Amino acid sequence: MASVPSSIVTRNMADFAEQTGNVYMSVAIISKRANQVAVKIKEELNSKLAEFATTVDNLEEVFENREQIEISKYYERLPKPTSLAIEEFLEEKVYFRAPDEETSEEISL
Repeated sequence: MASVPSSIVTRNMADFAEQTGNVYMSVAIISKRANQVAVKIKEELNSKLAEFATTVDNLEEVFENREQIEISKYYERLPKPTSLAIEEFLEEKVYFRAPDEETSEEISL
C-alpha cells in the first residue's frame, strides 16, 4: 500500500483499456475490486474495534480510549479502496475472467 499516492493523480484512459481492450470493462473490474477491498478493510477495522466494545450503557463509564482513537486514525489515513484497486489493476495484480463471447451469443439467440 505504500506505492499508492495519497493525492489526486491524473490517469491516462488508454492505460485502463490496455488489459481488457475496453475502458468500461476495466472500470467495472476496478469497481468490483474496490468493493472487495472496502469490505476487507471494514472487517479488519470492526474486528479491531470490537475489542473495545462495552456492554455498559452509562455515559459516565464510557471514556475515550487512546488505542481506539489511534486505530481509527490509522484507517482514516489509508488510501481509499478505489485508489488501491486502480493501482492493483494497472500493476496487473487483479485476476479477472472475461466471459466467452461465443457462449453469450448462443445464449442470447
